[in-house]
Amino acid sequence: MQLRYTLRQLEYFVAVGEAGSISAASQRVNVSSPSISTGIAQLEEELGVKLFVRHHAQGLTPTLVGHQLLDRAQMILRQAAGLRDLAGELSGFVRGPLALGCLGSFAHLALPGLRRSFVERYSDVRISQIEADQVELFSLLRQAKIDLALTYDLDLPRDLRFVPMIDLPPIVALGAHHPLAQLSSISIETLAPYPMVLLDLPLSSDYFLSFFSDAGLTANITERTRDMAVVRSLVANGFGYSIVNVRPIHDAAPDGSPMRYVPLDGNLRPMKLGILMTKGSERTQLYKAFVEHSRSWIHDQRSQLFGLSKDTPD
Repeated sequence: MQLRYTLRQLEYFVAVGEAGSISAASQRVNVSSPSISTGIAQLEEELGVKLFVRHHAQGLTPTLVGHQLLDRAQMILRQAAGLRDLAGELSGFVRGPLALGCLGSFAHLALPGLRRSFVERYSDVRISQIEADQVELFSLLRQAKIDLALTYDLDLPRDLRFVPMIDLPPIVALGAHHPLAQLSSISIETLAPYPMVLLDLPLSSDYFLSFFSDAGLTANITERTRDMAVVRSLVANGFGYSIVNVRPIHDAAPDGSPMRYVPLDGNLRPMKLGILMTKGSERTQLYKAFVEHSRSWIHDQRSQLFGLSKDTPD
C-alpha cells in the first residue's frame, strides 16, 4: 500500500494538536497558517478521518480519533528523526540523493563546479538542482523539496539554519565607457544621481537599495530585471550602473561588451554566502560532508569565481 501523507503533514498535525490552534502552531514551526491548514486538510483526506473539531474564535480540539492518532504521530516523528541519525552513524558512508537549491543570481557561476567536485569525491551521491529566489528557497526547504540551499544571509527565518562560508562585499558594475569607470572606488553619494539597473529579486533589491536609504538618498532606478545576465548586458551597453556582490570571471557582458567592477566605498554590510538547511539536517553524514566540502571549495575558488584576493578572510 502506498502512503500518500508526508512527515511534514504529521509535523503540522502534531504542532496544532500541541498548540491548540493553527495560529499558535504557525508561530511554533514558523510556517504560514494557510500552509498548515492545507497540510492538515490533506492529511484528513488521506486518512479518511476528522482530526480536529473547529471552534469559532476558540481554536481547535482533537477529536477522539485525533487524540489517538496524535500520540502515534508524535512517535512516528521521533522514530523518523532517530532513523535518519542512525543510518548516518551506522553506514559511515556518504551516499544517496541530494536535492540542492541555489539562488538564481549566481547559480551559473558556482553550483555546477561545486556539484562536479563533490560527486567526483563522493561517487555514490546523486545530485539534482533547482534555481530559485530567496523566498522560494525558504519554501522549498520547508516543503522538503530540496535538502540544502546555496544562498545569501538575506532575511533568514528562525526555523532554518545558515552556515556562512564567505563574505562578499558590494561592488559597482559599470560599462567600460561609464563616466565613473576609471575610479578606484565609488561612494553611494557619487552613484546616486546616475541611472541604475536594479537586480530586482525579492530581498536582494532591498539589500542594494538600503545603501541609499541609509545615506538619506534615493537611487535613480531606470531599469529593473530579475536576470543577472540581463543586468550585465544593460550595464555594459550604457543603460546605467548596477550593484552586485559577485564579480564574473571575465569583465565582459554576455554579448561581449566590456565592463568594469569598482569597489563601493563605506562601511557597508557584505552578503554572506553559505548553506541554508532545516534545523537538525547538519547531523546527517551526507549533509555534513557537503557543507565541509563546500567550505573548502568556495575558499579555493574565491579568486576565480568571486574576484576576491586569496588573502581575503572568510
